[in-house]
Amino acid sequence: MPFSRLATATTPTCHIGLGLAAVGRPGYINLGRDQDLPPVRSVDAMRARTHELLDAAYAQGVRYVDVARSYGRSEEFLADWLLARPDITDVVVGSKWGYTYTAGWRTDAEAHEIKDHSVATYERQRVETAELLGDRLDLYQIHSVTPDSPALEDKELHARLAELAAEGVTVGLSTSGPDQADAIRAALAVEVDGEPLFRTVQATYNALETSAGPALAEAHEAGLTVIVKEGMANGRLAGPHAPAVLQSVAAETGLGPDAVALALVLQQPWAGVVLSGAATTNQLASNLHAAAVDLAADQTARLGELAEDPEAYWQHRSQLPWG
Repeated sequence: MPFSRLATATTPTCHIGLGLAAVGRPGYINLGRDQDLPPVRSVDAMRARTHELLDAAYAQGVRYVDVARSYGRSEEFLADWLLARPDITDVVVGSKWGYTYTAGWRTDAEAHEIKDHSVATYERQRVETAELLGDRLDLYQIHSVTPDSPALEDKELHARLAELAAEGVTVGLSTSGPDQADAIRAALAVEVDGEPLFRTVQATYNALETSAGPALAEAHEAGLTVIVKEGMANGRLAGPHAPAVLQSVAAETGLGPDAVALALVLQQPWAGVVLSGAATTNQLASNLHAAAVDLAADQTARLGELAEDPEAYWQHRSQLPWG
């Protein structure tokens, strides 16, 4: 698996990845974007910001980059960056299919992305991803699987994904929603010719949303690499938005709430890669301090009190404005 390359890396930040959801398109649901992004979010401006982040991340030891077909031009921006730096061969690249970007580079679009886990969508998006990333693609994930997703039952799709795996691309899935644990456990049961299909799972886990934890531990025990997304809860655990207890623990460590929030995830024994969704190089540098945070037992216990009911958490997330 490509993630074995991370397991042998020696940088303190090798288990922190960079997700490009926030900079591959002008509109997203992270808090504080008005202050974080260029005043004019043109394609060229966002490409430049993405490349700036990728340069900074690589220089600081980050070796996993996460994109998706629905993250605007994230695959294109990453492909351009890789093409201009042929000497960089140790970056692990993961992308996702299953959502189509429909915002047309606008922040006020009625629908920013449309979900479809059909074989037809897989075939179309696989070609689109291949045209941009070619053989640099290490991991291809089904985007945002829920327990009712047809991707969990579609045998034809499973066969196509198994063909991709036979070509050397790792097959995984990401999950979302209050029933992530059910989706993860259903995915663990999917087999093709008696062999598990999925080798990675990417899920939301943070101080506010911990419900997937036991299922992620089971996935890790089954041999899957666990990738954690939204460790900052779309900005709710950063800066002025951070809850008082997180601010307090951060003050005790001498680092930012964002570093503490990500450190809480990194200390989970099943966490293989934890994504930073930074939109600025300063945010990225602060996020990467998570690798140096050593939370005491009492600090971890205090942060554990932040967990919300998953239904409430996802309802709140659904109401965050695209901006």
